[in-house]
Amino acid sequence: MRMSPGLKRSKHKREEILGAARDHFLREGYADAGMEAVARAAGVSTATLYAYFPSKAELFRIIATEMIQGVAAPVCAAGRLRGEPRTRLVAFAVAYATFLSRPDMRALVRIVTTERRRFPDVADQLLRVARQDLGGTAIAILKDLRKAGALRLDKPSWAAGQLLGMLDHGALVLGLAAGDEVTPQRPIRAIAEDAVDTFLARYGAGSVGDIDGRSAQTVSLASGA
Repeated sequence: MRMSPGLKRSKHKREEILGAARDHFLREGYADAGMEAVARAAGVSTATLYAYFPSKAELFRIIATEMIQGVAAPVCAAGRLRGEPRTRLVAFAVAYATFLSRPDMRALVRIVTTERRRFPDVADQLLRVARQDLGGTAIAILKDLRKAGALRLDKPSWAAGQLLGMLDHGALVLGLAAGDEVTPQRPIRAIAEDAVDTFLARYGAGSVGDIDGRSAQTVSLASGA
């Protein structure tokens, strides 16, 4: 069915407003964001803005929900790659660390965490995606490698938490503490390779670590450990 010119213009205008609002919220945070500023950035009147989005809360909820949906796709895609154990783990680790290093993702995590009391449904959605898509992908890789005899571990979720925790520190925590635009001093790939090598020294077949997974645990948002 063909879309009428008027409907096309309306949809295009809505996307323009959402784009301007997304940038504004991520830059200013929810509390300091203003509908008048969003309208100016989108090149529309406040009346037009409110005609599309009746409140700031509804506008933010739509933006956050759309950003969260499908946000883990590149990481999940990396998890489906095949190859040698280290190659597979490094590919996943690079995708995961790259995802966490994105300024927009850091800003989203910061805002959603800050505004959890106001938007518990959005915070729960982000946590669900982190655990099911990000942490779930890591756990699936580890289970597959364990089945192939490449890893020695009893608790894939605990081991995934340790791997993701090493990546979280260098890619996400840095940005949350120092600023969304701050990048790690070392290349993402170097961070990922070091984390994977440390992980394989602990869990790789033939390693001498405690294989039941009862060593000190690193908590990761994505693993839910």
